Amino acid sequence: MTTPPPVVHSLREQIREHIVEGIVSGRWKPGERIVERRIATELQVSQTPVREALRELESLRLIESAPNKGVRVRNLTAADLEESYPVRAGLEQIAAELAAERLAADCSALEPHVAALYEADAHGDGTAQVRHTVAFHRELVRAAHNAVLLHTWEGLGIEVFTALSIRWLGTVQKEYAQEHQDLLAAFRRRDPGIGALVKAHVLGCAPRA
Repeated sequence: MTTPPPVVHSLREQIREHIVEGIVSGRWKPGERIVERRIATELQVSQTPVREALRELESLRLIESAPNKGVRVRNLTAADLEESYPVRAGLEQIAAELAAERLAADCSALEPHVAALYEADAHGDGTAQVRHTVAFHRELVRAAHNAVLLHTWEGLGIEVFTALSIRWLGTVQKEYAQEHQDLLAAFRRRDPGIGALVKAHVLGCAPRA
């Protein structure tokens, strides 16, 4: 079996991830200004890719800009974070239905994340819970083999919004593994209602305003 080549991220994507990590970790708090020039100096890059990364994050509604005020981290509310979940739920319902036969035959892409979630739940590791929950759902969407669907799902900034829901709103569960184990079992038994099950699962994770 050929090992896939490593993913090479563009400079813009690397800067974007740096800023996202800063927001999620609390380096930049809601309402705090993000200085383009300072990031460029810190990362030893020009301001152009930093500007491009910030523009992309503004489209995700993580930051906002205003004339003479610069760029700031948005003060996201539960209602703001909740808005993406119905869209995500619809996309994942379609993905589950498209991927149903494929995942019924082979769930190996999902299994490691369920195992990791049991470990994360046992240790109360919120960071790992977010990482493997999102990874599980990303593999589910990938299994649909629909590039448009995957691109649209990725564009919702799932990992960032999941992490921010936990960090800013305290929407943390004690157990994530069992729900994902149940979805795994539903795929394996070829549950005809798998799309609705996935949709209900995603909607159940939404923060409440």
